[in-house]
Amino acid sequence: MYKEYKTIKEVVGPLMLVEGVEGVKYDELVEVTQDNGEIRRGKVLEVKDDKAVVQLFENTQGLKISTSKARFLGRSLSLAVSGDMLGRVFDGMGNPRDGGAPVIPDKIMDINGEPINPAARNYPNEFIQTGVSAIDGLNTLVRGQKLPVFSMSGLPHAELAAQIARQAKVRNSDSKFAVVFAAIGITYEEAEYFIDDFRKTGAIERTVLFTNLANDPAIERIATPRMALTCAEYLAFELGMHVLVIMTDITNYAEALREVSAARKEVPGRRGYPGYLYTDLAQLYERAGRIRGKEGSITQIPILTMPEDDKTHPIPDLTGYITEGQIILSRDLYKKGINPPIDVLPSLSRLKDKGIGDGKTREDHADTMNQLFAAYAKGKECKELSAILGDAALTPTDKLYAKFAEEFEKNYVAQGFTTNRTIEETLDIGWKLLKILPRSELKRIKEKYLEKYLD
Repeated sequence: MYKEYKTIKEVVGPLMLVEGVEGVKYDELVEVTQDNGEIRRGKVLEVKDDKAVVQLFENTQGLKISTSKARFLGRSLSLAVSGDMLGRVFDGMGNPRDGGAPVIPDKIMDINGEPINPAARNYPNEFIQTGVSAIDGLNTLVRGQKLPVFSMSGLPHAELAAQIARQAKVRNSDSKFAVVFAAIGITYEEAEYFIDDFRKTGAIERTVLFTNLANDPAIERIATPRMALTCAEYLAFELGMHVLVIMTDITNYAEALREVSAARKEVPGRRGYPGYLYTDLAQLYERAGRIRGKEGSITQIPILTMPEDDKTHPIPDLTGYITEGQIILSRDLYKKGINPPIDVLPSLSRLKDKGIGDGKTREDHADTMNQLFAAYAKGKECKELSAILGDAALTPTDKLYAKFAEEFEKNYVAQGFTTNRTIEETLDIGWKLLKILPRSELKRIKEKYLEKYLD
């Protein structure tokens, strides 16, 4: 039987101080029972001597500390997991939000997970086709990778997230593919958009959704991505599935961390975020990967909106350090009507070389990727030069490069949010665009590929 304490001394915001406690541990779950039988839940944030600081998941409005009792449950937050979670919608704490029955668990797992032994990790080297040319062709996603999307407020990152969740698949594999979608601190309309989109397209059948809404408590926001990753670990490492975890919006998660940190009166770090923001984000991102001897894998696409469109802001800055690249959305491309507005030049997938080539995508992939990057960069330079000095300042070849940049954005990047391209279609579009340039300019492609695909 768990001990009950009637020694609640103080409530400040979401925090509660309980005195005279014994044997209480950090992160332990707490139930606070009121006279009328109402129960509120929380977890231990700090223990010192016989005092415990508890953070409540619900708000503390109307809580009478004189008559309330705190009960420490001796375990941390956990999730009941089962293969039946596919096709279901849960809230940020793992409770059903779709009106269905609670999951009958095969297993109950601690949401903080267990660290993967680095020596047991397998290197990511298998191509995941997202159906989005700007990702598949130029910033390829590899199974087991962490590839974040850096967006800006007002840009259609939700549509891109839904598109990837609908279309993503591992080619040449019999293993089952699943998507775990964690929506963190989003509006009710956004949550409905994701649920409706997945239901309409049938993608819900292979998807587990965790939705934490903007009006839900901050502490729930901190639990949501951990719930999603725990579910993903079960599907991947117990059921042998390839799991793609999409988390949006990591900025809302970091804001919740800052809110909790301020309530605890911790010394703030950069821009008021706690000093442990790096390690906290790393705990989430490092739960991606492949394990030797296990069929399944976890691939992560965290999405974050950069405050003030600033790449050097602590959240995108630290995320970039921990993850293997980034996909950057551009406001300029969005204003031109190009969707998805992926800016391929500053975007990067550090593992793309491992997931492309003969037997994975196609033999000409690496060469055409390098040539497209180089030609687009040169084309943008030529367009800027033309804007400053006029067309007369450009050589005939420069004009072709400027034309290439225009056509590249229109035909390669701008595919909309409903077009699902195979990697072969993406590569063929790349070759079609390269025909705009003189053959003598295609110096990054081997002669045998030029003969095979260009002529």
